Amino acid sequence: MTEPEQQPAALVENMLLLRREDFDELLAHAAERGAERVLAHLGLENGHAARDIRELRDLLEAWRDARRTAWQTTVKVVTTGILAALLVGAAIKLKLMGGAQ
Repeated sequence: MTEPEQQPAALVENMLLLRREDFDELLAHAAERGAERVLAHLGLENGHAARDIRELRDLLEAWRDARRTAWQTTVKVVTTGILAALLVGAAIKLKLMGGAQ
């Protein structure tokens, strides 16, 4: 066998020698390091990540509430305007206002 063919075989042998607990510990450590790297990449590594994310969620919820309220207000204003125009039109049609005779 050549040297490159021996390396994968040695790797497999080493992996088979790992106990289940060692493998779980290795995975947990890798996951923790990965999470730390992601938090650092996002700028949330200083221990205040949970609070920062909560505040961001609260801010996003406030934005959604404001947007929903703006749409509701717009619909109410348009509806009120249409109803007012209909009322003024009906009043003119029924000659309730002092229009031309």
